Amino acid sequence: MPAVIGIDHIYITVSDLEQSEKFYDAVMDVLGFKKNKFQLEYENHIQYYNRHFGYVIRPSRSKDSHNPYSVGLHHFCLRVESKNEVDEVAIKLRDKNIAVSGPKQYSEYAPDYYAVFLSDPDGVKLEVTNYREERRNRYDNWNSLES
Repeated sequence: MPAVIGIDHIYITVSDLEQSEKFYDAVMDVLGFKKNKFQLEYENHIQYYNRHFGYVIRPSRSKDSHNPYSVGLHHFCLRVESKNEVDEVAIKLRDKNIAVSGPKQYSEYAPDYYAVFLSDPDGVKLEVTNYREERRNRYDNWNSLES
């Protein structure tokens, strides 16, 4: 059976491409992403990418706002190596005038769950969390896990 080995890309539709580009330039710079631009169906697209996947923003054809309880994307979580890196992300985002929650332990999710949250100009919720023990164990012991 084929096995999914990661996320290839995510597309986010934005209401104002220029405003969102400024926001994502700051956020993705802090997270170490590179950037390119391309056209698809005569519309400008901006891709932020790293070694693992691409995060693409494109212009909306509708002006409906993001509602976290509507059908569709609720939030997108990015993982960094450690709690210290979560702290560093929060500091660097604030330095770029990006509103971000304080780093916090969320033991109701997992004993070592540590994260920050922010929203893009359209209200799409982003999260940055640490590489938790459960995720490490899942990765390291994948072949021995029971279904």
